[in-house]
Amino acid sequence: MKTDTAVENIPPKIRFRDPQIEMAHGAGGKASRRLVEGLFVPLLFPGSAEALGDAAHLDVNGVQVAITTDSFVVKPLTFPGGSIGELAVNGTVNDLAVSGAKAQALVTTYVLEAGLPTAILEAEVRAMAAAARKAGITIAGGDTKVVEHGKADAMYITTTGIGVPLPGVKIDAKSVRPGDKVLLSGPIGDHGITVLLARGELDIEADLRSDTRSVLPLVEAVAQAAAPGIRWMRDPTRGGVATSLNELARDCGLGIVLQEEKIPVRDAVRGACELLGLDALHIANEGQFLTVVAPEYADAALDALSAATNGEAALIGEVREQPAGSVLVTTRYGGSRIVDMLVGDPLPRIC
Repeated sequence: MKTDTAVENIPPKIRFRDPQIEMAHGAGGKASRRLVEGLFVPLLFPGSAEALGDAAHLDVNGVQVAITTDSFVVKPLTFPGGSIGELAVNGTVNDLAVSGAKAQALVTTYVLEAGLPTAILEAEVRAMAAAARKAGITIAGGDTKVVEHGKADAMYITTTGIGVPLPGVKIDAKSVRPGDKVLLSGPIGDHGITVLLARGELDIEADLRSDTRSVLPLVEAVAQAAAPGIRWMRDPTRGGVATSLNELARDCGLGIVLQEEKIPVRDAVRGACELLGLDALHIANEGQFLTVVAPEYADAALDALSAATNGEAALIGEVREQPAGSVLVTTRYGGSRIVDMLVGDPLPRIC
C-alpha cells in the first residue's frame, strides 16, 4: 500500500521539451499552453490543471475571494485609446470579472529602465490612478525596481488583484452543454491592430483606437439578467477569440460553431488583417469579453449586453457536439473552416 508520503515523493512528470524560450511562448497560443501545461502545472499546480484560469477563487477561513496576477510589457507605452498604465488596471479588473468576481483592490510592481524620463513615468502613474478610480478599485500597495539601461524596454508593470465573487455566477467549462449560445460584447481586433500600427513600422493608416476598458459593468449587466444561465466567460486577450474558444472546446470536449457574418469586426481591422495575412479571430482585445449562456437565457443576456454596449454585442455562435474539441467557422456562402489556436507570435508586445 502506498502511503501519502510515498505519493508526495513521486517526481512530477515534465512534458515541456522545447530547448529554449521563444517569443511565441508568451503569445497566448499553442506554445504558451505547452509551456504552462508542460512545465508550470506539474511543478506548481499538481492535480489542478483543470481549475487553472485567469483568476483563482479561494476559500480563506470561510471567506470566498478571487485573485489574479498579470504583467504588462506593451510597446509603445502609449497608443491611440490607452497606455500601459491604464491597460495594467483594466487587464486585472477584467480577469477577475470574467472569472465571476468584482475587483476590490490591487497591488502593483513597476520595473523601470534607468534613463526613463520622469515625465513618462508620471504620465503612466497618472493613467493607472485614473483607470483605478474609473473602475472603482483601490490600489493598496506596490513595489518599484530599476534595472540597467536597455534591460526593460522603458517600463514593465505587474499587477495583482483581489476581488469578491458576483452573486449567483459560477464559471465552469465543464458545465457547457450542446445548444448553449456564444455571445461577444463587441468588435474584435481593435487593440492588437492599434498597437501594431502605433509602432510606425508599417505604411498603413487606419482610424483605430484600442478597446481597453473595464468589462466589469458589462459582466454585471449580463449577470443581473441571466446569472443562472452563465456557463463560462473569458476576455480574449493574447491569442484572441479563436484561442479562447479553442481552450473552451478542449476543456469541455464539445465543438464551438461560429457564424462568420455575426462576428463584429471593424472595416479598418479587417482591411489591416487582409493586408498582413492575419485572422481577426487571432488578434488581441483588451475591452471585450465572451460568454457562453444556456439557450433559455440567451435572449435576456444578449439584450442586457446590447444595452450596456450601445448595440455592439452579438450572438456569434453556439455549442454543438461536433466537431468535438474544435472551433468551426461557417461563412454566409455555406462554406466552413476550422480555426485553431494561435500559432507563433504575429503581434509581439501588445499587452
